[in-house]
Amino acid sequence: MSNIDMPKFLYEHRPTMANMRRLQEPISAPMASFSAERRKPRTTPPNKFSSRTGYDSAFLADFVVALPTPGAERLADVTAVSGNDQGRLDYQNFSIVMSASRRMALFTAVNIEGARPVDIDRDDDKWSLDGRIPAEAQWGEELYRDNGLDRGHLVRRMDPNWGDHAATANSDTFHFTNCAPQMAAMNQKTWLGLETYILSNAQAWAERCSVFTGPVFGERDIRYRGALIPRAFWKVVAFLDDSGRPSATAYLVDQNDELADLSAAFGEYKTYQRSVRGIEAMTGLSFGRLSQYDGFSNEEERLGGATEIWSQIRTLADVRV
Repeated sequence: MSNIDMPKFLYEHRPTMANMRRLQEPISAPMASFSAERRKPRTTPPNKFSSRTGYDSAFLADFVVALPTPGAERLADVTAVSGNDQGRLDYQNFSIVMSASRRMALFTAVNIEGARPVDIDRDDDKWSLDGRIPAEAQWGEELYRDNGLDRGHLVRRMDPNWGDHAATANSDTFHFTNCAPQMAAMNQKTWLGLETYILSNAQAWAERCSVFTGPVFGERDIRYRGALIPRAFWKVVAFLDDSGRPSATAYLVDQNDELADLSAAFGEYKTYQRSVRGIEAMTGLSFGRLSQYDGFSNEEERLGGATEIWSQIRTLADVRV
């Protein structure tokens, strides 16, 4: 069952002063090594992306699911991309809009076609910068070396790997624009299984769904190596069921406690099913009409709009679609 009036857990737990001092102290690895690597980063030149299709808002037939729209505050933070007034970076079967202030994705958008997956071995974990935006507009290897942070795929590596250009899609996911700092003990099993679960259990039309993912940017995020580390990540999934009914669900994974000390023993990550309305309020993004097709949002509306509906996900069987 859903819970009502969830405690405001997201940013309420401040790290101790001792932990804050540790996070702000110099890292044991020589900073010169980071600088040297930063001078010669692996970068994909802009012309390599000329044939990329990017996210398709008409992927779900008559259920048009447009990219999220940043509100006024977020809009001013979108990283400019030459030739695209939305700031979108198109890759094969997915797109990314970057945050200028955070140097990481504001959100990602991917089309998933479960009927045509292509299994591609993960034999090349070489991450690259995207040459369409300045190197200083994206965090690179200097943030992830010699610590407990993972280069967390926002668009899951397997998700865009379908159709005739699956190998290209797979390679495209290994750009620093598509990763965000996540603790190595992230709740991978539950978090990364959401799309597969929905495709398998919601009888999604044509085995398709469109997925948006991104970090929650907060005022109390911890500064580490110059970056502000997100305390939580969100995901919104849109699909058609076999009867043709549009549906949407939203999720949040919280890594707040584990970020208090990057060298700490990792605890349990908490994953929540939330309302699309709640993710909109949290991120400053609008998902258009998606909240109309989300049961949690509709329940909040029925209760007058002042009450948040949420449910903790302990196993995938807890997901309500």
